[in-house]
Amino acid sequence: MLINDFTAALLIGLLGAGHCLGMCSGIASAITFSVKKEQSRQSSLLSLFLYNLGRVSSYSLAGALFAASSGALIVFFGGKEALVYLRMLAAVLMLFLALYVARIWFGLIKLEQAGQFIWKFIKPAAQLFIPLKHPLFAFPLGFLWGWLPCGLVYSTLSWAASSGSTSHGFIIMLGFGLGTLPAMLTVGTLSHQLKGFLNHHLFRYGSGLLLAVFAVHTFYIALKQLG
Repeated sequence: MLINDFTAALLIGLLGAGHCLGMCSGIASAITFSVKKEQSRQSSLLSLFLYNLGRVSSYSLAGALFAASSGALIVFFGGKEALVYLRMLAAVLMLFLALYVARIWFGLIKLEQAGQFIWKFIKPAAQLFIPLKHPLFAFPLGFLWGWLPCGLVYSTLSWAASSGSTSHGFIIMLGFGLGTLPAMLTVGTLSHQLKGFLNHHLFRYGSGLLLAVFAVHTFYIALKQLG
């Protein structure tokens, strides 16, 4: 089951690539250009790699923390039904995500707006590393930037939290983070070409359909657990 969840989370990251490029491609491009001109192209690539490593690390840590918190609540309230209801909520958010990716309904924007409350405390710390004075500073920048309000992240994070296991939540968000890498490691001209492909209506509708099927399946499994 853990391998299946990791694979599904990886797929969610891949299918949400268009949203990732829209949210974070600007900072990723800025990183590659902020490295001093006298430094080599290798330094620029290292900065981009470390930024994304930091970002994936923050996702993974968040998955572990949220899953551990939900697990503790279950122990406190003395029942696993709460975990099942949380999984149902995750399925509903995943369905919202499907509509969001397909650009049919943008309700998840409200969730992103709610996350601005936390982001306003984190953003000043992240901006301390811009522009980069050294490639190694790209890691803490990516780690902090990983908390940027994002409906795609929140939907997957709710699913990780519903696992009730610290290690399981970590693996789910790790898979999601790795799924976003192909899009986030492309900058410049290739990034524009990829955006064109990801924004094509066939890809958007196809991605939305796959995510919707996954959401319905997750909800169905949760219902069976209640029965």
